[in-house]
Amino acid sequence: MDIKQLRALLAIAETGSATKAAELLRIVQPAVSRHVRLLEEELGVELFERERHGMVLTEAGRTLVDYGRRALQEIDRAKAEIQPATGQISGTAVIGLLPSTCELLAAELVATVKAKHPQLVVRINVGYAGNLLQWLEAGDVEVALLYDTKGSAALQVQALLDEQLYLVGPPGSLSQGAPQTVESFRDLPLVLPNAPHGLRSVVEHACAVAGITPTIAVETNSLNVQKNLVAKGFGYTVLPSSAVSEEMESGILAGAPVVSPNLSRRIVLARSTTRRQTPAASFASAELVALMQRLVLDGAWPGASWVSA
Repeated sequence: MDIKQLRALLAIAETGSATKAAELLRIVQPAVSRHVRLLEEELGVELFERERHGMVLTEAGRTLVDYGRRALQEIDRAKAEIQPATGQISGTAVIGLLPSTCELLAAELVATVKAKHPQLVVRINVGYAGNLLQWLEAGDVEVALLYDTKGSAALQVQALLDEQLYLVGPPGSLSQGAPQTVESFRDLPLVLPNAPHGLRSVVEHACAVAGITPTIAVETNSLNVQKNLVAKGFGYTVLPSSAVSEEMESGILAGAPVVSPNLSRRIVLARSTTRRQTPAASFASAELVALMQRLVLDGAWPGASWVSA
């Protein structure tokens, strides 16, 4: 099994065709087919089902694709790390961002990194905290923003900021900025993420302490759907301030901070202690932290307070 064979496998998995994979890899089609055939002979299994409309991964093929993708990522990171120093950092930094932070961070982070190191590629993977933690543990991302996560032997965590949670409703439904209590959730239909999402747990715990049984009107694992449903009057939700600041300013949504008890979440930067971090990831993560601090201190991240030393 060699790198060329793995790249051929991944190219066919992506395109569904040996011919298209050959175009992607810029080699002839028979070479692609031969690489896959040699893999199948070595492993003693079929990796693809040859169907009329293309090539579809078998269960064994899906397993090898998962491991092969990670292996090639590690090889690419190693190449970037051992290149002679030229003053410029190259390679790929794989950063995990929470959906609620993307509008504030993604574009500016890429612009900052590209301005200083044009050859550095930033790959942004977006997911909820549970997904990001799994990707971090699997090596699919190098650093990630997480909520309320503790450090461990396998995970290094740096606390960055505390972010106020807001009760969010349709336009005109709330007095903008007027504090709300958890008690006000009692008679509200709520649009919340699917359990066991961390935000769902925070809301349910706060309601339990207040002696309230929340009314869940809709569940969704999409932040955009969550906000759209609220804007169209299907209920209320609870979100971090960064997720709804633009919509509140434009009047698409109404929002107010939740107090008594004060609802907030801590955002941390996490990295694996079991994997060597590339110079690309180290630089990009440092720029990410600096960007977040600047936004908080400049008042551009509503409801956030900086806690990192």
